[in-house]
Amino acid sequence: MFETILRAPDAARIDGRPAEAEGGRFALGDVRVETSRTAAGLEIAVTAEKTPVSRITLRWHFAEKLKGQVLGDAWERAYGDLEWKNVSPWQTLPWYALVNRGNATAGYGVLVRPGAVCGWQIDPEGITLKLDVRCGGEGVLLGGRTLKAATVVSETYEGKSAFAAAKAFCRRMCPDPILPERPVYGANNWYYAYGRSSREDILADADYLARLTEGAENRPYLVIDDGWQRGRYDEQGRYEEIYNGGPWEPNDRFGDMRALAEEIRGKNVIPGIWVRLLQDDLSDLPECWKLPGGGLDPSVPGVLDLVRGAVSRIGDWGYRLLKHDFSTFDITGRWGADMRFEMAPDGWHFADRTRTTAEIVTGLYRAILEAAEPYGMLVLGCNTVGHLGAGLMHMNRTGDDTSGLMWERTLRFGVNTLAFRMPQHRAFYDTDADCIGITENIPWEFNRQWGRLLSLSGTSMFVSVKPDSLPPEQERELGRMLRANAEPRGAAEPLDWQENGLPQEWLLDGRPEEFHWYEPGGLRVGCANGPVWEQVWREVSALLEP
Repeated sequence: MFETILRAPDAARIDGRPAEAEGGRFALGDVRVETSRTAAGLEIAVTAEKTPVSRITLRWHFAEKLKGQVLGDAWERAYGDLEWKNVSPWQTLPWYALVNRGNATAGYGVLVRPGAVCGWQIDPEGITLKLDVRCGGEGVLLGGRTLKAATVVSETYEGKSAFAAAKAFCRRMCPDPILPERPVYGANNWYYAYGRSSREDILADADYLARLTEGAENRPYLVIDDGWQRGRYDEQGRYEEIYNGGPWEPNDRFGDMRALAEEIRGKNVIPGIWVRLLQDDLSDLPECWKLPGGGLDPSVPGVLDLVRGAVSRIGDWGYRLLKHDFSTFDITGRWGADMRFEMAPDGWHFADRTRTTAEIVTGLYRAILEAAEPYGMLVLGCNTVGHLGAGLMHMNRTGDDTSGLMWERTLRFGVNTLAFRMPQHRAFYDTDADCIGITENIPWEFNRQWGRLLSLSGTSMFVSVKPDSLPPEQERELGRMLRANAEPRGAAEPLDWQENGLPQEWLLDGRPEEFHWYEPGGLRVGCANGPVWEQVWREVSALLEP
């Protein structure tokens, strides 16, 4: 029913020009592309002496016309745009592609942590793999080195649902995930505080979380989000709305971070913390350490030393969950919603021209994990590239920000992400579809549903709630949800995901349930578009006290 691509491609292009073919080898000038079948899959290697190499395109022709529904992934976080679609030749499907027809599903993908940024195009006559081997936005200088660009894998599953096939194929693409030993859940203060916080606020959060989860043997994590670092407040103690980078030292509102971690732990809660490791405008760092957009360049050894130092310092303070954020944006200058056909724009490069973007990003994730491991810290990536981070992070925030202000954002970036990236859960890492933002701006009847789905999904559940802000019955419900999420359980299944981009029918603990997401007036789609950092900040500032 579906043809394999674990064979030599039928044609290739190197930087847009047709390459000469000889068996599974292709050449153009001094650039060589070689494909070879191994036990792992179809390995693709690229070699060049002097020519900068940017893009490799491989094409497989099909003998029979390809039909069915198609699902791809996202370059980094999902932005509410994942869904099954018709075969369409002009859409790029990042990292992997699934094609379903009836009771059969084919998977086309690459093993995690490839040396290239990989995307697929599918049309009725064949399938195309696009390998972006640039260094940033310019050709990589391999200097005679052989780049292991990717290992292609392809499987066909018959007699399985599309969801079961997707889960099996994700496991096929990642043979070595690192996973938390027990469910990770708890609280994160962002969606009710939005960065305006203090030591006293965090300790109140810890007390409240301990009370909500009383009796749960598996203890929750309290993640201190953005707002604890020195750059968030000016010398007069006024909140800086724009800057949320390092250095990763506490401001006066937080004081001794080691002592704070000890106090949190004393309340039977596990301390965690948020960082943005590639942004530091306040330290005296060399300009050559910075990318054109201002982010720190992870190809520079000194930058990786700075990253390792920050992670080690946080681990030494006693924090046991590290949420690192913004790295894809700080590197590429783009949000995933703006990437479309490829991750990075043209016209720039890392300091190290000899490595690809994929290699450099993977090196960053490896450095973070290696610094975290001696302290037993779990690593949670946010705004990270999941296919490059699988095996190097325990958890991944798989969608853009939900909200404590706009229900539509939670639907688009929470529910959609949970459904369509659920096959990656416990295959690549533990998935985190983001928080339940509990404020008076979101009716409890909606957050109750989102909370119930998360609590029984098998994925991580974090709540953002101001202590003692809920009526007693809602507080009891929230506590039951958290304690339910503390228990190991099978992954939820979106039953209507092939017909509905915002699934309402779910299988939870083996039982079907239906959710009703919509307000009487329908979905206000206009206010849910775009990353929270660019679009929602004005609303956040207007609603919160200075």
